[in-house]
Amino acid sequence: MRYDAKDIGAALLAWYDGAARMMPWRVGPADRAAGVRPDPYRVWLSEVMLQQTTVAAVEGYFRRFTARWPDVAALAAAEDAEVMAEWAGLGYYARARNLLKCARAVATDHGGRFPATAAALHSLPGVGPYTAGAVAAIAFDEPAVVVDGNVERVVARLFAVQTPLPAAKPELVALATRLTPAERPGDHAQAMMDLGATICTPRNPACPRCPLAAFCAARAQGIAADLPRKAPKAAKPLRRGIAYVVRRSDGAMLLERRPDRGLLGGMLGWPGSDWSAAPDDAPPLPADWHDPGAEVRHVFTHFELRLALRLAHVGLNAVPDRGTFIPAADFRPASLPTVMRKVWDAAARHGT
Repeated sequence: MRYDAKDIGAALLAWYDGAARMMPWRVGPADRAAGVRPDPYRVWLSEVMLQQTTVAAVEGYFRRFTARWPDVAALAAAEDAEVMAEWAGLGYYARARNLLKCARAVATDHGGRFPATAAALHSLPGVGPYTAGAVAAIAFDEPAVVVDGNVERVVARLFAVQTPLPAAKPELVALATRLTPAERPGDHAQAMMDLGATICTPRNPACPRCPLAAFCAARAQGIAADLPRKAPKAAKPLRRGIAYVVRRSDGAMLLERRPDRGLLGGMLGWPGSDWSAAPDDAPPLPADWHDPGAEVRHVFTHFELRLALRLAHVGLNAVPDRGTFIPAADFRPASLPTVMRKVWDAAARHGT
């Protein structure tokens, strides 16, 4: 089968002009045609939030962030703790730390304006090839290649790429580059993402409704639903730990901020033990600790975690070895990362 990139691109954009998903960070095809330009700040913020996260999960966070910090200068001036608290629950917290580093670099080194090329964007803190390409294409119309999981799936099926992921990534990027047009590259990138999200889905792809069905080698071979192939995943190791939930007699809760580097870096959470096969019992202060027999389970990217709970009530004069008592009026469970909220929910069920 012969592939004509121009014909594929034309069919894709014709479909996108009528089927584009409307999102709070997007400028639709009609508005773009009228001269409305996407805001690089909003494009960048959305792309960072969307990494390994669904659109449905991101929309609320995006609206709250942009209401509170409407431009890159406002975000650059924000307090780290406030940004981390607003990010709580979205996961992959290194993204929030890099978000602040990047905003401050744009504000101080680039006069508050995002660079207009993928190469220059890639030089910013925390901006990888994908995000740089997405911002350059969508906000600045640079014909930069943009390949996320949706695009990988579309390209693998379109060209019937049999190599399993992740080994297939270089081949898929090369093929996606061939398809990226000089005109409307931002719309092309978003159209590829939308096609993968709504029609060329992982399971039960809607091939009869696909604007690229006539060009799809996998459909012609009857293997579209089998692609992209993926190498078997290794089983996730299991780690264990102990979370200590302490309430003072005035209602204050003992929390500690985790180190900037590592999992949940910079986030507030319950004092805890190490996370390992055999964690050491390391309570943050002497107390009459209660074991309710509860266990909190959470799955990270590379391992599964199971946390045992220890609960205590202490007097006003209690002095912890680590952490800080947060007054009851200032304690916001919603500002905790997901695993720490699970700990709080479990502790609350056991009378903390």
